[in-house]
Amino acid sequence: MEVKLHDIGEGMTEAVVIHYFVKKGDDVKADQPLVEVQTDKMVAEIPSPAAGTVLDIFVPEGQTIAVGTTLLSLQTEAVGHEQAKEQAAVTVEAEVEIESEPVIGEPARTNESKTKPQRILASPYTRKIAREHGIDLSLIQGTGPAGRITDEDVYRYLQGQQAPTQQEQATQLVAPAAEREPASVTVTKEETKEEMIIPFRGRRKQIAKKMTQSLFTIPHCTHFEEIDVTELIALREELKEHNVNISATAFFIKALSLALKQFPIFNAKLDEENECIRLEKEHHFGIAVDTEEGLIVPVIKNIEKKSLRQIHDEAKALTKKAMENQLSLAEMTGGTFTISNVGPLGGSIGATPIINYPEVALVAFHKTKKRPVVMENDEIAVRSMMNLSMSFDHRVADGATAVAFTNYFTKRIENPKLMLMELI
Repeated sequence: MEVKLHDIGEGMTEAVVIHYFVKKGDDVKADQPLVEVQTDKMVAEIPSPAAGTVLDIFVPEGQTIAVGTTLLSLQTEAVGHEQAKEQAAVTVEAEVEIESEPVIGEPARTNESKTKPQRILASPYTRKIAREHGIDLSLIQGTGPAGRITDEDVYRYLQGQQAPTQQEQATQLVAPAAEREPASVTVTKEETKEEMIIPFRGRRKQIAKKMTQSLFTIPHCTHFEEIDVTELIALREELKEHNVNISATAFFIKALSLALKQFPIFNAKLDEENECIRLEKEHHFGIAVDTEEGLIVPVIKNIEKKSLRQIHDEAKALTKKAMENQLSLAEMTGGTFTISNVGPLGGSIGATPIINYPEVALVAFHKTKKRPVVMENDEIAVRSMMNLSMSFDHRVADGATAVAFTNYFTKRIENPKLMLMELI
């Protein structure tokens, strides 16, 4: 039986093979995880379709493959079960004879143990760095979320800054003396001329495809607005005195939801085939999160029905899961509107964000700065000002509608207690 990469959500076309949980000759049970793959949205495990024995593994770790590619083969017939194990064992023995010389940084291989391989968390690029330097990732202690091994962990290991583990010490006992020399990284004048190569695959490649599709499909128009958030900041401080901590993002999200009730054209999808614009009833907001492996957009569902505290708690939880690469498919799909808050990153004063196709609008919040402002009574006061940029599909809405939408939003953020009255 062949185990293939199947579509695990939203029409994916390819994935990166991250890690195998089994090896040739291993007995597996039905639904036992066989291999871990990474798509543009998530890391997923592919389970065994039936009980049997692993005959062969066809795709190496770190390789990008298309949907439908055969990953490994299983012997599932009861009669041929022992024969399959013997066949796989012979293959393993042959490989051990060919690779009898230990590889630097890797433990000597044997066919005497069938211990389940350790699950290693690392991005495809991190694994590539390790392969290029002949490093076994199981020897490295990860410092990232959930013990994930980062690029920096690998480089530190190369420079000998990590204490050797017991497994590494065992490796050094069997390796030739020349291979036991500490690894060092030196940079020469010739090496500085060499270009650095970053693999263009996995999530980064999928992000590129999505952005290209959006820009070549949607005629983008971006509207900019300046918002006085002084009163919002004061309200948040007042709430903190009562042990209520609500993020500014939660206020932004709720105010946008109120604005969408008045301007539902921005919570829609254009159906060109049936020549209609479909207005979405629910407000499902995608929250753009910048992670170590690229941009990812978890979705908070039914904003229109949730309180500020619920929005705050859910946004915080989804952001944490996104950073740890622990989001489920359901938590990353179904969005109707997207926001991006780059202000906390020390972001710019403006940008032209790309719409998350097939949605029709995206709002980005930028850095807040204190500066002198001329008030309505012509007095000058120091206020906290934030820039907003809104990209929208010009096929679906016009600039005047976008201005009216942001004006409605601005009024509620500049007078947050007025917004609270609409929530009662």
